[in-house]
Amino acid sequence: MRPTRSGDPGEGAASAAWELLLPAASAPARTRGRSLQAALREAVRSGRLAPGTRLPSSRDLAADLGVSRGLVTEAYEQLTAEGYLRSGLGSGTWVGAAVRAAEPRAHDLAPRSPGARADFVPGTPDLALFPRAAWAAAHRGVLADLPHQELGYPDPRGLPRLRTALAELLARRRGVVADPERIVVVSGVAQATTLLGFALHARGVRAVGVEDPGSPQHDALYASAGVTAVPLPVDDEGVALEPLRASGVRAVVTTPAHQFPTGIAYSARRRAELLDWARSVDGIVLEDDYDGDFRYDRAPVGALQGLDPDHVVYTGSVSKSLAPGLRLGWMLVPESWAEEVVERKRTMDLGHPSLDQALFARFLERGDYDRQLRRCQRAYRDRRDALVAALDAHFPGAKVSGIAAGLHVIATLPQRYGPEERFLARVAAAGVAVRPLSAYAHTPAGPEEAEGVRLVLGYAHVPTARIAEGVRLMAGAATG
Repeated sequence: MRPTRSGDPGEGAASAAWELLLPAASAPARTRGRSLQAALREAVRSGRLAPGTRLPSSRDLAADLGVSRGLVTEAYEQLTAEGYLRSGLGSGTWVGAAVRAAEPRAHDLAPRSPGARADFVPGTPDLALFPRAAWAAAHRGVLADLPHQELGYPDPRGLPRLRTALAELLARRRGVVADPERIVVVSGVAQATTLLGFALHARGVRAVGVEDPGSPQHDALYASAGVTAVPLPVDDEGVALEPLRASGVRAVVTTPAHQFPTGIAYSARRRAELLDWARSVDGIVLEDDYDGDFRYDRAPVGALQGLDPDHVVYTGSVSKSLAPGLRLGWMLVPESWAEEVVERKRTMDLGHPSLDQALFARFLERGDYDRQLRRCQRAYRDRRDALVAALDAHFPGAKVSGIAAGLHVIATLPQRYGPEERFLARVAAAGVAVRPLSAYAHTPAGPEEAEGVRLVLGYAHVPTARIAEGVRLMAGAATG
């Protein structure tokens, strides 16, 4: 017996849909009833059984499927109660007219490149360098050795094993004064920023200074905690002190090892002045060490936190060294801030996933992370060199500024390539994705700056062989 639709020749489609019930009829006896209900429900939801389709009698369907009539009757009654079917005394059972088939679809909201021919948008490492084999080995080792109790709710600061390993790493590589008791493992610097925003707000702080130009994410992250971001200009040595003093803020966000996006390193004088300011106002400096490990012309400058751990909150992550999708970072807070930050972390998510923490701890302990940093260092230095050479070849007179570090350069093109708006429109039409320095500014450029073209060019995610081709495409579009 097959389902039919009154006055409608669509019996073939209904028959095909009815075959969806056959696997359910073969399910084990103890789950057969639930399986039959689920299969019938899905046939209606998906539209394979359209609204208005008349279903066979429970006796006939039971015979066709080789199941008891009671299972079919129960399925009909359940789906009628849910609204998928309708029935009337002596009139049979029908698919409900109110049911609308909807095909479920999960949309991807990840910030991905729209398929440009050449992509120089900064901020992304080369994800192909992710050490899959070493990561998998660490994962197997952790699953074999991890005590059962460590799969419970963790210390909101992070597993002691990981905090100890991070303290050793940060002291050795970044000159941080690293007490494992004041390290908090977080879901990247973004969560660290939000936690700090809540801690500032709880202390009555309603404004925080941010570098201008600077990272665009700070405004929204602090706003989510009820704290307003106050833009402060950056000069050749770092955040400018006079505007900082005049602003009245008692907290400021900095990227001293490699300012984003200008590419400068804070001078020793400006570092000392910044810490003097923090002490004078009983304030706090929030240090984002987003790519401090990558310096290509000399050893990296040590973290600002090492000079005054009582007035600096230090943050970092694996987003530039491993992959941002791991959502794994850390913050080192002054002792006077530790309790409230840890309590906020506890109420926010009850702690970072234990298995991920144990895995990264093992990765650190075995030296795998140091090897990964060296591998990235070599690759990114070569790519920076390739980009500088390509700019010199295809944009005569272009100047690259900022220290030889990180994952991006600032390129200032001669005025003949301007104005900026026209340049950007042309290269975008040619399929080249770039970002101007002005995209990271809180305040508009002056008229003399607006005539030039200053670009923030990311290179870490671009294979060396494709860098020259991308710059050639950009130059062709700009002069065509």
